[in-house]
Amino acid sequence: MFAGDLDIEAAVSDLANAIPEPLRPLARIAFDYRWSWSVDGAAVFESVDPDRWTRVVGHNPVRLLAEAHRSTLERAAGDQSLLQRISALTAELEADRERPWLDGPATVEHPIAFCCAEFGVHGSLPIYSGGLGVLAGDILKEASDIGLPMVGVGLLYRTGYFHQRIDVTGFQHEYWIDTDPNSLPCVRVTGPDGLPVTVSVPIDDDDVTAQVWRVDVGRVPLYLLDTDLPQNTAVGRWVTSRLYESNRAIRLAQYAVLGVGGVRALRTLGVEPSVYHFNEGHPALGVFELLADQGTVGDEAERLQRVRDKVVFTTHTPVPAGNETYDRGEVLGMLGRIADVTGDREAFLAAGRVDPSNHDEPSGMTALALRSSRHANAVSRRHGEVARAMWQPLFPGRSADDVPIGHVTNGVHVPTWLGGPMRDLLDRHLGEGWLARADRPETWEPVGDISSAELWDVRTTARRQLVDLVSQRAVSDRLRRGEALDYAEAGGTGFSADVLTIGFARRLATYKRLHLVALQPDRALSLIGGDPPVQFVFAGKAHPNDNEAKDVVRLLFQMKGSPSVAGRAAFLEDYDIPLAGHLVAGCDVWVNVPRPPLEASGTSGMKSCLGGGLQLSVLDGWWAEAYDGENGWAIDGDIDGDQAAQDHRHSSALFDLLEHEVLPMFHDRDAHGVPERWVTMIRRSLMTNGPLFSATRMMREYIDKVYRRI
Repeated sequence: MFAGDLDIEAAVSDLANAIPEPLRPLARIAFDYRWSWSVDGAAVFESVDPDRWTRVVGHNPVRLLAEAHRSTLERAAGDQSLLQRISALTAELEADRERPWLDGPATVEHPIAFCCAEFGVHGSLPIYSGGLGVLAGDILKEASDIGLPMVGVGLLYRTGYFHQRIDVTGFQHEYWIDTDPNSLPCVRVTGPDGLPVTVSVPIDDDDVTAQVWRVDVGRVPLYLLDTDLPQNTAVGRWVTSRLYESNRAIRLAQYAVLGVGGVRALRTLGVEPSVYHFNEGHPALGVFELLADQGTVGDEAERLQRVRDKVVFTTHTPVPAGNETYDRGEVLGMLGRIADVTGDREAFLAAGRVDPSNHDEPSGMTALALRSSRHANAVSRRHGEVARAMWQPLFPGRSADDVPIGHVTNGVHVPTWLGGPMRDLLDRHLGEGWLARADRPETWEPVGDISSAELWDVRTTARRQLVDLVSQRAVSDRLRRGEALDYAEAGGTGFSADVLTIGFARRLATYKRLHLVALQPDRALSLIGGDPPVQFVFAGKAHPNDNEAKDVVRLLFQMKGSPSVAGRAAFLEDYDIPLAGHLVAGCDVWVNVPRPPLEASGTSGMKSCLGGGLQLSVLDGWWAEAYDGENGWAIDGDIDGDQAAQDHRHSSALFDLLEHEVLPMFHDRDAHGVPERWVTMIRRSLMTNGPLFSATRMMREYIDKVYRRI
């Protein structure tokens, strides 16, 4: 059905033949990430070898089955209860694969090609850095669930994104770990001759060869290009080494491999997309390869229009770092030969400028994508307004309101981010098959009938599970960086399952403003050491080149000397998808305080809502359309040119809400120990945010508003 099917089956057969016969169905499951959003999927693999699953192989099922001791596998093969669960999981995934495809704007023969620089499918596939990648992973998963024919196109980064260590001063240190693709749930795609499928991409003075790997995300194949091949030069091999490489020339080379190489790879694989969806500007160079495909039929304007009819584009950020531009020397130095494919280097440069006639203006991928797509969208209602004003100069003669950038507000893949006791509770109350109806408000109406005692018991259990994790991680993180023993031990004994737990975890860009917590240290310490107290959990990575963002963590660490901090506040290192899952499930309050209007959407809060967490957020991004006065707390989203004054004002608003509304409501208990007003807000949050911010709603909007030609 899709290129690489036979390669997947061969890999499954090889793995199955290496493990005991009763466990062989696990080989097929291991090569399909559909297991990762099945209720029992992860638990089945963990049951084979719990310690190795958690501590050694990083929840990678292929490595688990290939590396577990034979005696361990034999013991698992004799566990009749486990074999029954494997059989049930096998039946579930087989039934899922046999469902009919959606009758819509794409077919298996002509799928949507979803192109993105990163994909956060699962923690065991380290080719993501943050929200953009996690959203891309959720889109592939939801496409699989609703039966939308789609293929993903990305890069296989051999060292991925960096790992993080924090020293005793709070300074971030980065390191990278090489990944062997042969140990991942992926296969090298081969052609009819049995040789690996490769494409060539002209970069600088070289022709860089990329091979193609396939990862199955349910029914959606994700094709990943990889240049780490012996026939390439050292520079050529490095192109797909690191995600968001600091070297600007290498980044341009990555965009060439993703865009030009991605289009060539699909052509070589026999995939003819109905639509190319460029998720952020990184794949935009693909339009030149599509333009070259047009040949000489029609004039230049007609050929460009035919390309535009095949391309849609999603912009994800108004932040300059997400809309990089490059001067003509940088562009032509790496991409000049791609420009030559179109026959006109000046036209190539002009396509990426806001003002095509300004030869001194640098070129960027966002402008190129906007100019070359038939439809463009932002990722929230407010972001749409910001993007239209931001890119109005690209459309001279139009007012900002008439700029052709719409919006599809992001959503999250509910089965992935809803787990543990809350998943069990909602499964009991929302009816069989409710996940397929997660975008409908009526699906969530039964939440109103769930008793306060049940909801509160679920929240208490989730908080206890998070506290157990934080206690373990805080101690190990502190010991690793050489903290005093008493401070390290306090991380394991100070956190309590009965204390209001506040989470702040996301990419540590400066506009996310984690520093608001540290602007008023006396108030922060008063909350942490109060009666009753609160406890804070922080996590996040700053880009290796973002020294200002790194300083934010150091500012937080200046408070660690206070006696109350050691056991009530923790910064958890190396934030990733598995840690995010625990945090959004267990935190009572999720804080998000971006500087407006720079938060395009934000999805971590949506995930927190699914677990019954409540939002305390600036009215920016998704929260500007989610907040209704009864489903969380809000800080104004007004734009203020005096950033320092705004920071202090928002810091005060944050602490005012925590001190005067959040903490009292949490401890306002009835005779049974249930905080009725708090639980009422949880119900409201689930019922309003659940359907509106599900990936099911998001993907149906993409189908109706973006993929279909209206």
